[in-house]
Amino acid sequence: MPIPLNSLRAAARRSYTVMRMKTVDEAYQRRKQTAFLCHSHDDQDLAAGLEILLYENGWELYIDWKDNSMPEKPDRRTAQRIQERILSLDWFLFLATPNSTSSRWCPWEIGYADKSKSLERILVIPTSDQTGRWYGNEYLQLYKQLTSATGGLEVFPAGQTTDGVSIRNL
Repeated sequence: MPIPLNSLRAAARRSYTVMRMKTVDEAYQRRKQTAFLCHSHDDQDLAAGLEILLYENGWELYIDWKDNSMPEKPDRRTAQRIQERILSLDWFLFLATPNSTSSRWCPWEIGYADKSKSLERILVIPTSDQTGRWYGNEYLQLYKQLTSATGGLEVFPAGQTTDGVSIRNL
């Protein structure tokens, strides 16, 4: 089931300190999964909430607006840095919201990930609003889904709602 937007916002409001790894190597040494988060910058509260949920499950999440080395205004260096991060991290995550599905950068990022990463390492995170409407374009259904389940966060094969695996077991 899609992750409710309100759940992500509530997680972002929790008093929680995410101890970020300084390097990818440090994350690997601590046996943490690493992931690039593709999202709209208009969804910073949702990204922060997702970061906390994933951190609680042993994952390190790269969020570009938290990276001081990124240029202030997007340019070719921005694109190169994003490409490097997508390649260097274990997973590519697409946070599907109304903002990200209408973004100009997000489709470019998932297109790059689709071309350069194993499809097994791309996860779409569908979200839903208070009415139960879920977000995600048709092409996003081609990828595995990271969703909310009774036991926590689970990954399901593309187009399936059974045979999920806890993200702790990936």
